[in-house]
Amino acid sequence: MKNNDERLLKKKRYSQGLPVLNIHAAGIDIGGSKHDVAISDGFEGHIVCEFGTYTQDLKGIVTWLLSHDITTAAIESTGVYWLNLYIMLEEAGIEPYLVNAKHVKNVTGRKKDDTDAIWLQKLHCCGLLQKSFQPNSYYRKLRTYVRQRKKLIRLSSDCVRRMQKAFELMNIKLHNVISDIIGKTGILIIEAIINGERNPEELLKFKDGRIKASDTDIKLSLEGIWKEEYLFMLGQAYEGYLFYQNQIKSCDCKIEGLLLSQAATILDGDISGLGGKKKKVYGSNQYYFDVQGLLKVIVGVNLCRVDSISEISALEFISETGIDMSKWKSHKQFAAWLNLAPNTKITGGKVVSSRMQKKKNHAGLALRMAASNLSKCKSPLGDYARKMKSRVGKKGAVIASAHKLSKIVYTMIRDQKEYDRATTLSDQVKWREKRIKNLEKQLEKLKKVA
Repeated sequence: MKNNDERLLKKKRYSQGLPVLNIHAAGIDIGGSKHDVAISDGFEGHIVCEFGTYTQDLKGIVTWLLSHDITTAAIESTGVYWLNLYIMLEEAGIEPYLVNAKHVKNVTGRKKDDTDAIWLQKLHCCGLLQKSFQPNSYYRKLRTYVRQRKKLIRLSSDCVRRMQKAFELMNIKLHNVISDIIGKTGILIIEAIINGERNPEELLKFKDGRIKASDTDIKLSLEGIWKEEYLFMLGQAYEGYLFYQNQIKSCDCKIEGLLLSQAATILDGDISGLGGKKKKVYGSNQYYFDVQGLLKVIVGVNLCRVDSISEISALEFISETGIDMSKWKSHKQFAAWLNLAPNTKITGGKVVSSRMQKKKNHAGLALRMAASNLSKCKSPLGDYARKMKSRVGKKGAVIASAHKLSKIVYTMIRDQKEYDRATTLSDQVKWREKRIKNLEKQLEKLKKVA
């Protein structure tokens, strides 16, 4: 047993509390109508000041923190309320420490705005908070445009869905004879119908030579039951589609301008040969300019050389992460941040749970979208995706393949090395050799039984 002196020493040591690493730290409880800011009073108490949410109030928070020699401030990532204050603190030289609200829950029964701010300040000054990643101002701006473009594409797709519904209500089966109703032929037919044309013979004249369906099938599909209300629905949906397509083009211009400005900075103003229209654009919702060439200059490597990573996926990924991979210590930590690694829980030396966390990460989603088509590729990565699909199913294979892609992309950007397929090819050879050995062992066992 321990003697009384040892117990007293332990009690005295614990009574001092957690060590304070930075007394010049503040905690800010963000809200829609007010912000509570807490700082240390220099002893064992706190000073809590309440501010509004107008621009002059945000400037007042920055001035007040500077007057008290605050060097860093912890902010909860509540909605989008934190963003403007985050930028102002960053510009003023105060380090904004953005944290996930789930990680800083207060003690039960003490849920108030002022106590939340004090709790944030306590955790921050003791170094107990985990900082959320935020890219620099350039990539935040690029991210805003890229996310806006994604939203516009979803809205445009909804208009196409409503056009399709209007066709079904009029029993027009155009989608049975052409693969894309917003292709060249489909758009011409839709415009003609909206302008009053109802004769299938006249509508057939808009058929493109590449369409495989016969003239008879196309004419039969265009014999509709014309109703004024459904034609009105079709017209409005088409107008909405054109509107969102123009909005997407405006977004593309902004994105191209940002990429060109960054490329000009890297190349000392010599951007001849960069940008401009592509020779050919394949697929829907593609960028009209050369994203791949611009990203290669900015990132330093060509991410589109990796199987199944398209220009859209590469740009979406870079707009979310930036190009500074030193923010993550290893590719494992990077994959965990992307939500591509299981949230393993160990109790008593046993794994009790390894489920994926329910959180949204746009960069991780971009890699998942790329990985969803990886099993169609005739390459080592495609073989890996097919192998995982046979083992853990389609959903698990997508996550595992996206994890593989994250490791490749992380290494490419960090080491500034282009993707080398020979690296994954050697892994494929090793896997095949291992597979052959296992099959040989199984065959020997079956021979013994026989």
